[in-house]
Amino acid sequence: MEFHNLLYVQQLPVSTEEAWAFFSNPANLARITPPEMMVSITSETGKEQIYEGMIITYTLYPFMMIPVRWETEITIVSKPLFFEDVQNSGPYEYWHHRHSFREIAGGVEMVDALEYALPMGLFGEFVNTLIVSRRLEEVFRYRRERIEKILGRL
Repeated sequence: MEFHNLLYVQQLPVSTEEAWAFFSNPANLARITPPEMMVSITSETGKEQIYEGMIITYTLYPFMMIPVRWETEITIVSKPLFFEDVQNSGPYEYWHHRHSFREIAGGVEMVDALEYALPMGLFGEFVNTLIVSRRLEEVFRYRRERIEKILGRL
């Protein structure tokens, strides 16, 4: 299994508390995901603030209108500094996502650190090269743009 790491940094003109309130609400995920992916939270936890042990289930369409069911668990919460989620079931062999926030002059710096691996060995790596890594870049580029529209740009 080969691990891949992605890091996205964004500076926002809001307080750490405002950033935390936005990103720790699972319902906001759909607001910052490309609309063609049709993200839908299928668990009852979609309107709550996150907490350790929270299980969130989704259905989304990441590629060619093929539905994917995904279950993530919030494993660590350190309000308002960071939280982490892992995939319990879904398209990845391994998925670990850390969202962190730190106060900077005029706002907050948000960092998304993602580590993932695909199943199926060499075939999975081929799919990652052709599709998955590019799609993740597109998703996080879209998120950057949407977050700037919603929370502003520093």
